[in-house]
Amino acid sequence: MVSAASSSESSAPDDPGPRTYAALDLGTNNCRLLIAAPQGVGFRVIESFSRIVRLGEGLAASGRLSPRAMGRAIEALRICAGRLSRYRGLSLRAVATEACRRAANGEVFIARVKRETGLALEIIDAAEEARLALAGCASLLDESAPHAFVFDIGGGSTELIWRRDIRAGMNGHAVPPDALARGLHDGAALRFHSVPIGVVTMAERYGSDRVPPTAYQAMVDHALDLLRPFEQAENIGGEIAGARVQMLGTSGTVTTLASVFLNLRRYSRLRVDGSYLGFDSIRRISAEIAALGYAERAAMPCIGPQRADLVVGGIAILDAICRLWPVGRLRVADRGLREGILNLLIAADHAAGAA
Repeated sequence: MVSAASSSESSAPDDPGPRTYAALDLGTNNCRLLIAAPQGVGFRVIESFSRIVRLGEGLAASGRLSPRAMGRAIEALRICAGRLSRYRGLSLRAVATEACRRAANGEVFIARVKRETGLALEIIDAAEEARLALAGCASLLDESAPHAFVFDIGGGSTELIWRRDIRAGMNGHAVPPDALARGLHDGAALRFHSVPIGVVTMAERYGSDRVPPTAYQAMVDHALDLLRPFEQAENIGGEIAGARVQMLGTSGTVTTLASVFLNLRRYSRLRVDGSYLGFDSIRRISAEIAALGYAERAAMPCIGPQRADLVVGGIAILDAICRLWPVGRLRVADRGLREGILNLLIAADHAAGAA
Protein backbone atom coordinates (compact mmCIF):
# COMPACT_ATOMS: atom_id res chain seq x y z
CA MET A 1 0.00 0.00 0.00
CA VAL A 2 1.28 3.46 -0.90
CA SER A 3 0.20 6.73 0.64
CA ALA A 4 1.50 10.14 -0.32
CA ALA A 5 2.64 13.01 1.84
CA SER A 6 3.63 14.99 -1.24
CA SER A 7 2.66 14.78 -4.89
CA SER A 8 5.74 16.02 -6.72
CA GLU A 9 8.85 18.12 -6.20
CA SER A 10 8.16 18.92 -2.55
CA SER A 11 10.63 19.79 0.17
CA ALA A 12 11.20 17.71 3.29
CA PRO A 13 12.74 18.20 6.72
CA ASP A 14 16.44 17.58 7.10
CA ASP A 15 15.82 14.62 9.38
CA PRO A 16 12.47 12.89 8.77
CA GLY A 17 13.44 9.97 11.01
CA PRO A 18 15.87 7.07 11.17
CA ARG A 19 13.89 4.64 8.98
CA THR A 20 13.86 6.29 5.60
CA TYR A 21 14.13 4.58 2.22
CA ALA A 22 14.76 5.85 -1.30
CA ALA A 23 14.42 4.43 -4.80
CA LEU A 24 16.00 6.05 -7.83
CA ASP A 25 15.18 4.83 -11.35
CA LEU A 26 17.00 6.15 -14.40
CA GLY A 27 15.15 4.87 -17.44
CA THR A 28 15.25 5.46 -21.16
CA ASN A 29 12.89 8.42 -20.88
CA ASN A 30 12.61 9.46 -17.23
CA CYS A 31 14.62 10.00 -14.08
CA ARG A 32 12.47 9.33 -11.02
CA LEU A 33 13.07 9.41 -7.29
CA LEU A 34 10.90 8.34 -4.34
CA ILE A 35 11.78 8.86 -0.70
CA ALA A 36 9.50 7.12 1.79
CA ALA A 37 9.00 5.88 5.34
CA PRO A 38 7.29 2.62 6.37
CA GLN A 39 3.63 2.90 7.23
CA GLY A 40 1.42 -0.06 8.07
CA VAL A 41 1.90 -2.78 5.46
CA GLY A 42 3.29 -0.29 2.95
CA PHE A 43 4.98 3.09 3.03
CA ARG A 44 4.30 6.81 3.08
CA VAL A 45 5.90 8.94 0.38
CA ILE A 46 7.86 11.81 1.92
CA GLU A 47 9.23 13.30 -1.26
CA SER A 48 9.18 12.58 -4.99
CA PHE A 49 10.90 13.88 -8.09
CA SER A 50 10.41 13.11 -11.77
CA ARG A 51 11.97 14.60 -14.87
CA ILE A 52 11.88 13.58 -18.52
CA VAL A 53 15.54 13.30 -19.59
CA ARG A 54 15.28 11.12 -22.72
CA LEU A 55 18.53 9.34 -22.00
CA GLY A 56 17.85 6.90 -24.83
CA GLU A 57 17.40 9.58 -27.49
CA GLY A 58 19.18 8.41 -30.66
CA LEU A 59 20.36 5.19 -29.03
CA ALA A 60 18.59 2.90 -31.50
CA ALA A 61 20.48 4.44 -34.40
CA SER A 62 23.92 4.95 -32.85
CA GLY A 63 24.14 2.28 -30.16
CA ARG A 64 25.51 4.93 -27.78
CA LEU A 65 24.22 7.47 -25.26
CA SER A 66 24.62 10.92 -26.78
CA PRO A 67 26.45 13.76 -24.99
CA ARG A 68 23.29 15.87 -24.82
CA ALA A 69 21.21 13.03 -23.41
CA MET A 70 23.85 12.22 -20.79
CA GLY A 71 24.01 15.90 -19.87
CA ARG A 72 20.26 16.06 -19.27
CA ALA A 73 20.40 12.94 -17.12
CA ILE A 74 23.35 14.24 -15.09
CA GLU A 75 21.49 17.48 -14.40
CA ALA A 76 18.46 15.57 -13.06
CA LEU A 77 20.64 13.21 -11.05
CA ARG A 78 22.38 16.17 -9.40
CA ILE A 79 18.97 17.33 -8.19
CA CYS A 80 18.28 13.85 -6.84
CA ALA A 81 21.64 13.74 -5.08
CA GLY A 82 20.93 17.08 -3.44
CA ARG A 83 17.60 15.90 -2.13
CA LEU A 84 18.99 12.62 -0.88
CA SER A 85 21.78 14.43 0.98
CA ARG A 86 19.21 15.96 3.35
CA TYR A 87 18.38 12.59 4.88
CA ARG A 88 20.34 10.71 7.53
CA GLY A 89 20.15 6.94 7.96
CA LEU A 90 18.83 6.57 4.43
CA SER A 91 18.59 3.17 2.71
CA LEU A 92 18.94 3.79 -1.03
CA ARG A 93 18.89 1.67 -4.14
CA ALA A 94 19.57 3.46 -7.44
CA VAL A 95 19.15 1.60 -10.71
CA ALA A 96 19.49 2.20 -14.45
CA THR A 97 17.57 0.16 -17.00
CA GLU A 98 17.29 -0.42 -20.76
CA ALA A 99 19.18 2.60 -22.13
CA CYS A 100 22.26 1.87 -20.06
CA ARG A 101 21.95 -1.88 -20.69
CA ARG A 102 21.99 -1.41 -24.46
CA ALA A 103 24.44 1.45 -24.85
CA ALA A 104 28.04 0.67 -25.72
CA ASN A 105 29.07 3.51 -23.39
CA GLY A 106 26.59 2.66 -20.64
CA GLU A 107 29.22 1.66 -18.08
CA VAL A 108 31.29 4.74 -18.92
CA PHE A 109 28.24 6.91 -18.26
CA ILE A 110 27.59 5.19 -14.92
CA ALA A 111 31.18 5.94 -13.87
CA ARG A 112 30.67 9.58 -14.85
CA VAL A 113 27.50 9.74 -12.77
CA LYS A 114 29.45 8.52 -9.76
CA ARG A 115 32.19 11.12 -10.27
CA GLU A 116 29.89 14.06 -10.85
CA THR A 117 26.99 13.34 -8.49
CA GLY A 118 28.25 10.77 -5.99
CA LEU A 119 25.39 8.42 -6.91
CA ALA A 120 26.26 4.76 -7.48
CA LEU A 121 23.84 3.57 -10.14
CA GLU A 122 23.41 -0.16 -10.73
CA ILE A 123 22.61 -1.30 -14.26
CA ILE A 124 20.03 -4.05 -13.72
CA ASP A 125 19.15 -6.76 -16.20
CA ALA A 126 15.67 -7.36 -17.61
CA ALA A 127 14.89 -10.11 -15.10
CA GLU A 128 15.59 -7.83 -12.16
CA GLU A 129 13.59 -5.03 -13.76
CA ALA A 130 10.62 -7.40 -14.07
CA ARG A 131 11.03 -8.55 -10.47
CA LEU A 132 11.01 -4.98 -9.18
CA ALA A 133 8.06 -3.93 -11.33
CA LEU A 134 6.07 -6.89 -10.03
CA ALA A 135 6.98 -6.11 -6.42
CA GLY A 136 5.74 -2.57 -6.96
CA CYS A 137 2.29 -3.36 -8.26
CA ALA A 138 1.53 -6.82 -6.82
CA SER A 139 -0.88 -5.43 -4.22
CA LEU A 140 -3.30 -4.53 -7.05
CA LEU A 141 -3.67 -8.20 -7.99
CA ASP A 142 -6.61 -9.99 -6.38
CA GLU A 143 -8.57 -13.24 -6.44
CA SER A 144 -10.62 -12.38 -9.54
CA ALA A 145 -8.64 -14.96 -11.56
CA PRO A 146 -5.94 -17.49 -10.67
CA HIS A 147 -3.33 -16.25 -13.16
CA ALA A 148 -1.87 -12.78 -13.74
CA PHE A 149 -0.43 -11.11 -16.82
CA VAL A 150 1.51 -7.93 -15.99
CA PHE A 151 3.17 -5.58 -18.47
CA ASP A 152 5.26 -2.43 -18.31
CA ILE A 153 5.67 -0.34 -21.48
CA GLY A 154 8.86 1.66 -20.94
CA GLY A 155 10.90 4.07 -22.99
CA GLY A 156 13.25 1.52 -24.54
CA SER A 157 11.76 -1.87 -23.67
CA THR A 158 8.52 -3.55 -22.72
CA GLU A 159 8.51 -6.07 -19.88
CA LEU A 160 6.01 -8.93 -19.77
CA ILE A 161 5.37 -11.01 -16.66
CA TRP A 162 3.22 -14.15 -16.56
CA ARG A 163 2.42 -15.50 -13.10
CA ARG A 164 0.47 -18.70 -12.62
CA ASP A 165 -1.58 -19.48 -9.51
CA ILE A 166 -1.29 -16.13 -7.74
CA ARG A 167 -3.84 -17.31 -5.16
CA ALA A 168 -1.26 -19.60 -3.60
CA GLY A 169 0.04 -17.97 -0.45
CA MET A 170 -2.27 -14.94 -0.64
CA ASN A 171 -3.28 -13.28 2.63
CA GLY A 172 -6.99 -12.64 2.27
CA HIS A 173 -7.50 -10.59 -0.89
CA ALA A 174 -4.12 -8.88 -0.91
CA VAL A 175 -0.88 -10.12 -2.39
CA PRO A 176 2.07 -9.36 -0.07
CA PRO A 177 4.17 -6.68 -1.80
CA ASP A 178 7.26 -8.83 -2.17
CA ALA A 179 5.69 -12.30 -2.44
CA LEU A 180 5.23 -12.43 -6.20
CA ALA A 181 8.61 -10.85 -6.78
CA ARG A 182 10.27 -13.61 -4.83
CA GLY A 183 8.37 -16.01 -7.08
CA LEU A 184 10.43 -14.83 -10.05
CA HIS A 185 12.90 -17.50 -9.05
CA ASP A 186 10.18 -20.17 -9.14
CA GLY A 187 10.50 -21.26 -12.74
CA ALA A 188 7.30 -23.33 -12.62
CA ALA A 189 5.14 -20.40 -11.56
CA LEU A 190 6.46 -17.26 -13.21
CA ARG A 191 7.93 -16.26 -16.55
CA PHE A 192 9.12 -12.95 -17.88
CA HIS A 193 10.00 -11.64 -21.30
CA SER A 194 11.61 -8.36 -22.36
CA VAL A 195 11.21 -6.96 -25.87
CA PRO A 196 13.38 -4.08 -27.13
CA ILE A 197 10.58 -1.68 -28.01
CA GLY A 198 9.25 1.25 -26.03
CA VAL A 199 7.71 4.66 -26.54
CA VAL A 200 11.04 6.29 -27.44
CA THR A 201 12.19 3.61 -29.87
CA MET A 202 8.79 3.55 -31.59
CA ALA A 203 8.72 7.33 -32.01
CA GLU A 204 12.24 7.41 -33.44
CA ARG A 205 11.50 4.61 -35.90
CA TYR A 206 8.01 5.57 -37.10
CA GLY A 207 7.67 9.30 -36.42
CA SER A 208 6.20 11.42 -33.68
CA ASP A 209 3.80 13.86 -35.36
CA ARG A 210 0.67 12.74 -37.21
CA VAL A 211 1.06 9.02 -37.85
CA PRO A 212 -0.66 7.72 -41.03
CA PRO A 213 -2.83 4.60 -40.58
CA THR A 214 -0.34 2.52 -42.56
CA ALA A 215 2.53 3.58 -40.28
CA TYR A 216 0.42 2.91 -37.17
CA GLN A 217 -0.40 -0.58 -38.43
CA ALA A 218 3.30 -1.14 -39.08
CA MET A 219 4.00 -0.21 -35.45
CA VAL A 220 1.40 -2.69 -34.20
CA ASP A 221 2.72 -5.42 -36.51
CA HIS A 222 6.27 -4.77 -35.34
CA ALA A 223 5.17 -5.12 -31.72
CA LEU A 224 3.19 -8.29 -32.48
CA ASP A 225 6.22 -9.90 -34.11
CA LEU A 226 8.26 -9.34 -30.95
CA LEU A 227 5.49 -10.33 -28.53
CA ARG A 228 4.29 -13.55 -30.20
CA PRO A 229 7.22 -15.76 -29.07
CA PHE A 230 6.13 -15.25 -25.46
CA GLU A 231 2.60 -16.41 -26.26
CA GLN A 232 3.92 -19.38 -28.22
CA ALA A 233 6.10 -20.40 -25.28
CA GLU A 234 3.52 -19.93 -22.53
CA ASN A 235 0.08 -20.50 -24.19
CA ILE A 236 -1.47 -17.69 -22.18
CA GLY A 237 -4.34 -17.52 -24.66
CA GLY A 238 -5.64 -20.90 -23.51
CA GLU A 239 -6.04 -19.60 -19.96
CA ILE A 240 -7.64 -16.37 -21.21
CA ALA A 241 -10.26 -18.38 -23.10
CA GLY A 242 -11.20 -19.97 -19.79
CA ALA A 243 -11.53 -16.56 -18.08
CA ARG A 244 -8.66 -17.47 -15.77
CA VAL A 245 -6.40 -14.43 -16.31
CA GLN A 246 -6.31 -10.93 -14.81
CA MET A 247 -4.28 -8.23 -16.53
CA LEU A 248 -2.37 -5.37 -14.95
CA GLY A 249 -0.63 -2.56 -16.83
CA THR A 250 1.99 -0.34 -15.27
CA SER A 251 3.26 2.41 -17.55
CA GLY A 252 2.72 5.99 -18.63
CA THR A 253 0.75 4.71 -21.60
CA VAL A 254 -1.98 3.06 -19.53
CA THR A 255 -2.13 5.86 -16.95
CA THR A 256 -2.51 8.38 -19.79
CA LEU A 257 -5.36 6.40 -21.36
CA ALA A 258 -7.01 6.07 -17.95
CA SER A 259 -6.80 9.84 -17.48
CA VAL A 260 -8.47 10.43 -20.83
CA PHE A 261 -11.12 7.80 -20.07
CA LEU A 262 -11.86 9.50 -16.73
CA ASN A 263 -11.99 12.89 -18.49
CA LEU A 264 -9.51 14.40 -16.05
CA ARG A 265 -8.53 18.01 -16.57
CA ARG A 266 -5.52 17.44 -14.32
CA TYR A 267 -3.78 14.16 -13.59
CA SER A 268 -4.88 12.51 -10.35
CA ARG A 269 -2.96 9.49 -9.13
CA LEU A 270 -5.68 8.74 -6.57
CA ARG A 271 -8.25 8.34 -9.34
CA VAL A 272 -6.04 6.55 -11.86
CA ASP A 273 -4.13 4.05 -9.72
CA GLY A 274 -6.20 0.88 -9.34
CA SER A 275 -8.83 1.90 -11.89
CA TYR A 276 -9.98 -0.39 -14.70
CA LEU A 277 -10.00 0.04 -18.48
CA GLY A 278 -12.15 -2.13 -20.73
CA PHE A 279 -10.63 -3.11 -24.06
CA ASP A 280 -13.49 -1.41 -25.95
CA SER A 281 -12.60 1.86 -24.23
CA ILE A 282 -8.91 1.31 -24.92
CA ARG A 283 -9.59 0.80 -28.62
CA ARG A 284 -11.80 3.88 -28.86
CA ILE A 285 -9.46 6.23 -26.99
CA SER A 286 -6.38 4.85 -28.74
CA ALA A 287 -7.91 5.41 -32.18
CA GLU A 288 -8.83 8.99 -31.26
CA ILE A 289 -5.34 9.83 -29.99
CA ALA A 290 -3.53 8.06 -32.82
CA ALA A 291 -5.45 10.11 -35.39
CA LEU A 292 -4.25 13.42 -33.91
CA GLY A 293 -1.12 15.37 -34.76
CA TYR A 294 1.52 16.42 -32.25
CA ALA A 295 -0.01 19.84 -31.51
CA GLU A 296 -3.46 18.37 -30.92
CA ARG A 297 -2.09 15.72 -28.58
CA ALA A 298 0.03 18.30 -26.75
CA ALA A 299 -3.12 20.34 -26.06
CA MET A 300 -4.73 17.42 -24.22
CA PRO A 301 -4.47 18.05 -20.45
CA CYS A 302 -3.12 14.64 -19.43
CA ILE A 303 -0.71 14.28 -22.36
CA GLY A 304 0.93 17.69 -22.79
CA PRO A 305 3.93 18.65 -24.91
CA GLN A 306 6.44 16.42 -23.11
CA ARG A 307 4.58 13.19 -23.95
CA ALA A 308 2.78 14.16 -27.16
CA ASP A 309 5.49 12.74 -29.41
CA LEU A 310 5.70 9.44 -27.52
CA VAL A 311 2.15 8.44 -26.71
CA VAL A 312 1.24 6.93 -30.10
CA GLY A 313 4.13 4.47 -29.90
CA GLY A 314 2.94 3.32 -26.49
CA ILE A 315 -0.62 3.00 -27.76
CA ALA A 316 0.58 0.79 -30.64
CA ILE A 317 2.39 -1.53 -28.22
CA LEU A 318 -0.70 -1.65 -25.98
CA ASP A 319 -2.85 -2.36 -29.05
CA ALA A 320 -0.64 -5.34 -29.87
CA ILE A 321 -0.82 -6.61 -26.28
CA CYS A 322 -4.63 -6.38 -26.26
CA ARG A 323 -4.90 -8.17 -29.63
CA LEU A 324 -2.59 -10.98 -28.62
CA TRP A 325 -4.01 -11.42 -25.09
CA PRO A 326 -7.73 -10.44 -25.20
CA VAL A 327 -8.46 -10.53 -21.47
CA GLY A 328 -11.17 -7.88 -21.95
CA ARG A 329 -10.08 -5.38 -19.34
CA LEU A 330 -6.97 -4.36 -17.48
CA ARG A 331 -6.27 -2.78 -14.14
CA VAL A 332 -4.18 0.38 -14.20
CA ALA A 333 -1.15 0.73 -11.91
CA ASP A 334 0.48 4.08 -11.28
CA ARG A 335 3.27 2.29 -9.49
CA GLY A 336 6.07 0.01 -10.52
CA LEU A 337 9.83 -0.27 -10.31
CA ARG A 338 10.49 2.42 -7.69
CA GLU A 339 7.70 1.17 -5.46
CA GLY A 340 9.07 -2.33 -5.89
CA ILE A 341 12.50 -1.21 -4.72
CA LEU A 342 10.97 0.41 -1.64
CA ASN A 343 8.81 -2.62 -0.84
CA LEU A 344 11.78 -4.97 -1.04
CA LEU A 345 14.11 -2.69 0.95
CA ILE A 346 11.54 -2.40 3.73
CA ALA A 347 10.76 -6.14 3.63
CA ALA A 348 14.46 -7.00 3.88
CA ASP A 349 14.85 -4.79 6.96
CA HIS A 350 11.78 -6.34 8.56
CA ALA A 351 13.14 -9.82 7.89
CA ALA A 352 16.53 -8.87 9.33
CA GLY A 353 14.86 -7.43 12.41
CA ALA A 354 12.82 -10.55 12.93
CA ALA A 355 15.79 -12.87 12.54
